[in-house]
Amino acid sequence: MNKVIAFLGESEMGRFYYPYFCSSLTQLATTLGNPPEDSRGLDFAIQAIMYERDVIYFRVEEEGFSIKDYIKSFEIIKDKKKVKRLDAICIPGVGDIEIILQLDPICKLHSSIIITTQKDLFDYLLAE
Repeated sequence: MNKVIAFLGESEMGRFYYPYFCSSLTQLATTLGNPPEDSRGLDFAIQAIMYERDVIYFRVEEEGFSIKDYIKSFEIIKDKKKVKRLDAICIPGVGDIEIILQLDPICKLHSSIIITTQKDLFDYLLAE
């Protein structure tokens, strides 16, 4: 059984805060299209599929800033009937302490980890 990673990021297609389950690059591309400029979510999702991980992709309007999109996506991820297994949650572009703190109970529920970038980790650690 493949590892499952949830990604929250921008894309040119798809509904906002809707879980798209993808296990191939073709599926990812036809469902979500190309990544917008300066977006990292789809780039990371492509890497995950290349490493034989299954992807649950949630489209957000603006990576790191669309708090309502993140919160609505988290509500779906919290529901173990909808997301039965989750090994990691990738939130590129997010250094916002409010968003990251909401992931703590979700990570405990699924025994999962948070994947972020070095820059976003520093933003979080240096937030007051």
